[in-house]
Amino acid sequence: MFDIIGKRKWFFAISITIMVIGIIGYFVFDGFKLDIQFQGGTIFEIEMQDDNFDEERAEEIVRETLGKIATGMKSRALSAGNSGEDIHLLTLNIADPLTSEEQDKLMEALRKEFNISDDAQMNISNVEPTIGGEQLRKGIQAIFITLFLIICYIAVRFRVMHGWSSGLIAVVALLHDVMVMLIVYIIFRIPLNDSFVAGILTILGYSLNDTVIIYDRIRENTKLMHKVSYKELVNTSIVQTLSRTLNTTAITLMSVIVLFVFSVYYGIESITEFAFPLMMGIISGTYSSICICGPLWVMWRELQQRKLAKKASKA
Repeated sequence: MFDIIGKRKWFFAISITIMVIGIIGYFVFDGFKLDIQFQGGTIFEIEMQDDNFDEERAEEIVRETLGKIATGMKSRALSAGNSGEDIHLLTLNIADPLTSEEQDKLMEALRKEFNISDDAQMNISNVEPTIGGEQLRKGIQAIFITLFLIICYIAVRFRVMHGWSSGLIAVVALLHDVMVMLIVYIIFRIPLNDSFVAGILTILGYSLNDTVIIYDRIRENTKLMHKVSYKELVNTSIVQTLSRTLNTTAITLMSVIVLFVFSVYYGIESITEFAFPLMMGIISGTYSSICICGPLWVMWRELQQRKLAKKASKA
């Protein structure tokens, strides 16, 4: 039987290494990359007859014309109605809101450089960061409320495992998964947007499901395996549920991978930015449930035993 508890130091070392990489990445990449809804700015969309444009040159035009930075530049094909011709929609995300004068100035420079027709459709919208900031704060509040409710749920359901402490350990494993997803956003420069909060909440639910399955087996085996150590009890419970956990993960991961490949192939950036962190979160959630949560519970119970033994010896 595979000794998961016996190899807990290796698992903890892997997690610590990932966290260190994330901290280094945070300072190397100067923090998170924020989507325009969180940092504010202007979304500039212009119809073009083709996609033969130089992105670097377009960025230079924004800098030369306005002295501002353009991010999130992309182009996607659209139908031109009954004409049957394809057009392309060029999208520029500019870091600061633009005045009407600046919008006209930029449009004139882009028309001249890329031969954009005078009747081309365009859409310009300014985004205030306060709206996105408020959404982010509410999303973080939802995450903390979820974690609190998880502690309460596990405390009630798994009283035989010293419920409140089991709930706190489960939340530590969930925070591990949140950290992994944050590191994915940092390292791969995925912008933080509304899908970030949705992804975090999704992974919290998924990871908790794996943890509850293992906890449930530990609770059942507690009644059947009275004389074994906590280490053997938890290791046996994890191994007994391992195939179920891995099969569930494989099926779920397969679906998300298909979604990710589909979004990359068709250039649907919003889905790509949601699916990729979700894949990493699913892997992390499975890993933390098997390799972090159970071993942490064993360490805590062994610590409690040592404290009781110490008090007994003094008495």
